[in-house]
Amino acid sequence: MNPIAADAPALLVVDDEPGMVRLVSRFATDRGFRVIERCGSDGVIAELPALRADAAIVDLRMPGIDGIGVLKAIHEANSSCQVILMTAHASVESAIEAVKLGALDYLSKPLDFERLSELLTTVRRSIERRRLLLAADSALASRFEFQGMIGRSAVMQQLFDSIRRLAPHVRTALVTGETGTGKELVSRALHRLGPRRGRTFIACNCSAIVESLFESELFGHVRGAFTGATDEKPGLFELADGGTLFLDEIGEMPLTLQAKLLRVVEYGEVQRVGSTKPRKVDVHVVAATNRNLLDDVVAGRFRQDLYYRLNIVEIQLPPLRAHLEDVPYLSAAFVKEFAARFRKPLLGITPGAERVLQSSPWPGNVRELRNTLERACMLSESHLLSERELLSAIGSATRALAPSAPPAAVDPPRPVSAPVTADSVREALERAGGNKSKAARALGLSRRALYRRLETLGIKVP
Repeated sequence: MNPIAADAPALLVVDDEPGMVRLVSRFATDRGFRVIERCGSDGVIAELPALRADAAIVDLRMPGIDGIGVLKAIHEANSSCQVILMTAHASVESAIEAVKLGALDYLSKPLDFERLSELLTTVRRSIERRRLLLAADSALASRFEFQGMIGRSAVMQQLFDSIRRLAPHVRTALVTGETGTGKELVSRALHRLGPRRGRTFIACNCSAIVESLFESELFGHVRGAFTGATDEKPGLFELADGGTLFLDEIGEMPLTLQAKLLRVVEYGEVQRVGSTKPRKVDVHVVAATNRNLLDDVVAGRFRQDLYYRLNIVEIQLPPLRAHLEDVPYLSAAFVKEFAARFRKPLLGITPGAERVLQSSPWPGNVRELRNTLERACMLSESHLLSERELLSAIGSATRALAPSAPPAAVDPPRPVSAPVTADSVREALERAGGNKSKAARALGLSRRALYRRLETLGIKVP
C-alpha cells in the first residue's frame, strides 16, 4: 500500500457497524484518501469543526443522531464538504430528502463497490478542481499586486496607474483616505518608483510623537538647546536628506510648528532647535491624513498655506467597501502569506467563508480584513478556512472594540466650519463640567488638539 500524501483529501466515514467502517476505509485509502473513522454518531457532531473533512460517507440509520442529522451538521460546519449517504433500507423518499439537503449521492447496502469507486473518483476530482481554483486565485492575486497593494477593480487599477505616472515627477504629495486603506504603501510606492528609489525612506507618525519633542524630532537640536539636550541631534529631515520623508497623520502636527514645516518644504531649509544657522536639505515630502484638512483649515486647526503646498498632488484612497470585488484577491494573498508564516497547509477559504467576507462592512478597510484573516488562520487546522473560523475571528474583534458600558450622552459635535476661539473653548469646557475629552468632542477636536489649543490661547485649566 502506498503511503498517503500529507495533502490527501480527508474522508470521514461514519457508521454504527465497525466492520462497514473498516471496509469503506480500506477501499477509500487505496484510492488516495486520508480516512477518519468513526463508529456511530455519538460525539461526531462536536468533532466536526476540528476534523475538517473534505468529504464524508455517512450511514443513514444509526442510534442517536441519524445520517440526516449528521449531514445537516456537516454542512453547517463546512458547506464545501461533500456527503454520500448509505443505508440498507433505501427508499425513494429518503433518497430525495437526502439530495434536497445537499447530499452528493445515495448508496444502498450491500455496497456496489464499482459505484462507490465512481463516486470517490468524482469527489476526488471535485476537491482537486477546487484546490486548483484556489491556487488560481492566489496566482491572480500575485498578478494584480502592485507595490504591496492588490486590486483588480477599476478604481484600484486607476490608483496604480496614477502612482506610476506621478512617481517620476512628484516632490510633494498628500495621500488621503480612511484608516486602514494603505496610505503608507502608497507613499512607499511613490518613493520606489521615483528617482530616489535607492535613497533613504523615513516614516514618521505625527500622532505618536510627544508634543514637547515634536520640533526636536523633525528638525533636530543643538547641544544645550533645552534640559536634557546633552548632544547635538539631527532631525528626521536631515536624516532623510536626498530621500523621502513620510509624515503620517499630518493633521496632528501642532499649529505652532506648521510654519516651520512650510519653510522646510518651500525652501529646503531646516533649523535645529537652539540654533540660528539654517541647514539645506533636499527631501521629498509625502504627507497623509484620514481627516478632511480643508475643514481643519476653515476651523483654524491647519495652516492654509501649508495645506496648499502639500496638496500639489493629492492621491485619494478608496475605502474597501467601494471595491469589494477585490476581497477574493486580497484574501487569497493574505491566506497564502499566513499559511507560510504559521506553517499550515492552508490553500484558501470555503464558499461560505467567502460569502462572509463579501458581506462584511470592513470599517477598518484592508487592515481590518488582513487582521481578521490572520486570526482565522491561527485557528485553522485544515486546508480551507471555514465560515465558522472567520465568524469567530470577526466576532473576537467586534467584542474587543465594543464598549464595556453604554456610552454616556454627549453634546452634539460642533460644526467643524466654526472657528475655535478662546470663548468657544471656555464655553465647551463649562458645558462639559471641565471634562476635556467631552469638550474636545463638542469642538470637533481630538483631545490632544484641545490641549494644544489651550496652550496656544493661554487658557489655564486645572
